[in-house]
Amino acid sequence: MAKLVECVPNFSEGRNKEVIKAIADAVSVTEGCSVLDVDPGASTNRTVYTFVGSPQAVVEGALNAARAAFTLIDMTKHKGEHPRSGAMDVCPFIPVQNTSMEECVMCANEFGRRLAELLHVPVYLYGEAARSESRRSLPSVRAGEYEALPEKLKKAEWAPDFGPATFVPSWGATVTGARKFLIAFNVNLLSTKEQAHRIALDIREQGRGKGQAGLLKKVQGMGWYLDEENLAQVSTNILDFEVTPLHTVYEEVCRDARELSLPVVGSQIVGLIPLKAMLDCAEFYIQKEKLFILEEEHKVRLVISKLGLDSLGPFVPKERIIEYMVEANQVEGQLASLSLRQFVQSVGARTPAPGGGSVSAAIAAMGAALGCMVGQMTYGKKQFEALDGVMRRLIPPFHQAMKELLLIVDADSTAFNSYMAAMKLPKSTSEEIQRRDEAMQDGLKEAVSVPMSLAERVTALWPALKELVMYGNLACRSDVQVAAKALETAVFGAYYNVIINLKDITDQTFRSIMEERASVLLKQATESVNEVLEAINKRH
Repeated sequence: MAKLVECVPNFSEGRNKEVIKAIADAVSVTEGCSVLDVDPGASTNRTVYTFVGSPQAVVEGALNAARAAFTLIDMTKHKGEHPRSGAMDVCPFIPVQNTSMEECVMCANEFGRRLAELLHVPVYLYGEAARSESRRSLPSVRAGEYEALPEKLKKAEWAPDFGPATFVPSWGATVTGARKFLIAFNVNLLSTKEQAHRIALDIREQGRGKGQAGLLKKVQGMGWYLDEENLAQVSTNILDFEVTPLHTVYEEVCRDARELSLPVVGSQIVGLIPLKAMLDCAEFYIQKEKLFILEEEHKVRLVISKLGLDSLGPFVPKERIIEYMVEANQVEGQLASLSLRQFVQSVGARTPAPGGGSVSAAIAAMGAALGCMVGQMTYGKKQFEALDGVMRRLIPPFHQAMKELLLIVDADSTAFNSYMAAMKLPKSTSEEIQRRDEAMQDGLKEAVSVPMSLAERVTALWPALKELVMYGNLACRSDVQVAAKALETAVFGAYYNVIINLKDITDQTFRSIMEERASVLLKQATESVNEVLEAINKRH
């Protein structure tokens, strides 16, 4: 998979549509960059841009955006609710796909160095790119904001990481760095700015300062008033949603608001949000209210409803959830995204991949889908209502497996292509021959590991299928039978793909372990499918 980095520059302009568009255009014309979101705010007078690309591409995109903003934004005239130090206030780089935090730190350093050289402005590093602990936190670096810069830049301890320690009135200073996903999450209140800020002080990690820590780790917060919406907000930055989840922030604000007799009227995500953050939030409410929801789309809808994310405007998941946005830009070339007709034609083409491994994964996904269907055709029907509890337990494993098995369709072809690429490496010198041999061995091991993971994934479904066949809707008898044979066929396919790739692997220990494990999984599949078919034949 290609390397993808997310860049989320914040510019101090949220009202002038021509300026906002010009900056977005500067990014979109950058080769290799895809603009995912442009989110302006009038009261904050700030626009958050989100784009993705390779590490090199996003650095160029950020520089092009800064170059455009330099002639269009004048900080001497800027006023807004949001804290800021400069025209391009902050520019973080975030790992998205096949990219490490270290690579994003390198992006921040390259961007900061080149920005300072290009515009002759002061640039600070923060987050994972910070060179000292005192500059790790963005609020610490931005303390005093734009207005404090003339005096701040005179102090040795505030010498910029890049560029001159010179105050540039029209620009101010830029802060760049590397970080995890930050969720900009605002909770709406029918209250005053002061009341919203009071709640923010209680919940944010910094608290009220001077030893009065707040409740929520990795959360920044403040209160402000949105004139254009005629309401206040507790505005938060969730720095690590796995430490403090989205629902925890929302529920805590609601609790404090109730104590102050203030109504909460929905919430707002500024920019994009990771899918996992939405699904974690959904799981909280599913567990809390004992709901049964399978579909990812329905889980997202639940979160939108529970948090009122559409209170200030439509929340369109395909335009707000980063994985959906990235997927929309990457579907071309992915086997699992082809129509059935296209996939079959692709298999039948005069190319070695996709081959038996990808076909086995597709068959396995369909077998799991049939198991899911049988459960769904039993659940929620009056004649089977006594089995609802059983189906709530049996359906999810099949539903989850059918999604995970689809990923293996592409993974198998990718592994094979990696091996083929290794074969094409140069072999003119002894060093090149050794490097090629090592790459080929690594490719073969991956080509074994992928079908092995397929067989392991299918094997985990046999207990659920054996139970499903005892309780499932008998009208779906043939569907259970097909599901069982499809899953068995997938394991057969995985077994033969493992064996054919093992023969050229020189690591004898690896070969022995994998061959033995593949044989065990094949034997389990044969025995399990016989049990399932025998059990269904006994039911009347």
